[in-house]
Amino acid sequence: MQTRTLGKSGLEVSAIGLGCMGLSFGYGPALPRQDAIALIRSAVAAGVTFFDTAEAYGPFSNEELVGEALAPMRDRVVIATKFGFRDGNSQSGMDSRPERIREVADASLERLKTDRIDLFYQHRVDPNVPMEDVAGTVKDLIRIGKVRHLGRGFLTGKIDETTTFAKDDFRNIVPRFSPQARRANRTLVDFLDSIAATRKATPGQIALAWLLAQKPWIVPIPGTTKLSRLKDNLGAASIDLSAEDLREIETALARIKVQGERYPPHIAARADR
Repeated sequence: MQTRTLGKSGLEVSAIGLGCMGLSFGYGPALPRQDAIALIRSAVAAGVTFFDTAEAYGPFSNEELVGEALAPMRDRVVIATKFGFRDGNSQSGMDSRPERIREVADASLERLKTDRIDLFYQHRVDPNVPMEDVAGTVKDLIRIGKVRHLGRGFLTGKIDETTTFAKDDFRNIVPRFSPQARRANRTLVDFLDSIAATRKATPGQIALAWLLAQKPWIVPIPGTTKLSRLKDNLGAASIDLSAEDLREIETALARIKVQGERYPPHIAARADR
């Protein structure tokens, strides 16, 4: 697996990481614990060194899962986790008070079975807490060694307007995953499929390869509960899109208007602030 350096931090990770949320939260029933652990360890065996979780995933259960899975190879991997929600519950509003950040760090360290968090970042901006206070608190955690660094599906072609999600799947409330939006956005997936066919790849691999081609410090963290999808995702790192491929994709993106907002209004109000 190729590696990349995140920003100017010097933190080196695999070119593609693993977003662990869906193993226990957000996309329907959780994967059986031992199956989820096996998937994470298969990712390590395949060269993945970057794993993303958060206290809010579960809440708490995802960090416990990741901690157990990675404990035997902790020194070979980079773990990212997040703070920012009141009591770790994404439905309870934001809370990035310095005392809360410190509480989250200590609890996350325990759940992750580790003595340091490699990458610690704010899940959503808390409008009631100045960013300087947030950054200063994490800087203190870095100084004492608890944190190392402060941070920053549809395109797989496996989903169309007839796809149904489990009743507790997060995508049920996402406008971009409504049947109408999926039908309208199928044009983009079909286009990626045509490029994928010439490379003996999947549309999802082309989407990830396109992301990797944008900047040398971009590291996608696609999530999955299936070993076959994990292998597909990691295969994207070996796809080298040509300048002509990239121009084709950019032209198509300019021509195709993606339908559906990224988040429903109540979540969008807390993002990108």
